[in-house]
Amino acid sequence: MHITTRLACLAGLFWLVLPALAASPAHTRLASPAGTWQQLDKKTGKVTSIVRIDITHGTLTGTVLKVMNMSRAFMARNGDPPVCTRCRGKRHDQPIAGMVIVWGLRRHGNEWGDGHGLDPSNGKTYKIRLHLTDHGQRLKVRAYIGIPMVGRTLTWHRVAQ
Repeated sequence: MHITTRLACLAGLFWLVLPALAASPAHTRLASPAGTWQQLDKKTGKVTSIVRIDITHGTLTGTVLKVMNMSRAFMARNGDPPVCTRCRGKRHDQPIAGMVIVWGLRRHGNEWGDGHGLDPSNGKTYKIRLHLTDHGQRLKVRAYIGIPMVGRTLTWHRVAQ
């Protein structure tokens, strides 16, 4: 094969491979809800919790890492970390930090669904759907009972790594 032909082939191959090389790990990570998120209080705008989302075998799980800026009624009177007093079953009176509050979600196109979420402030479990917005910097969490049209949407903000 002539040297010019070889160079032309290598140049063509370079342009085919370049898009794959340009996709950085950070960009790939942002396309996924996996990571650390802040949940904000709608009234005060203060961070109320930090949640880590992991994906294992295609299933999404969210665990509370830290609880902060909670109302006095929610905080334990003895100075201990807040516990889920309104939860039922094995979560009753367990510390909220370290608690799994999102589980069982599976990817459906650009959305994650078919899972459940726990609101430790009232102890209720909801069906939930998630989808990323703002180039992966915000996570819309739709919690509902019955049908998605009847529910509420929370916006979580990605914690910079």
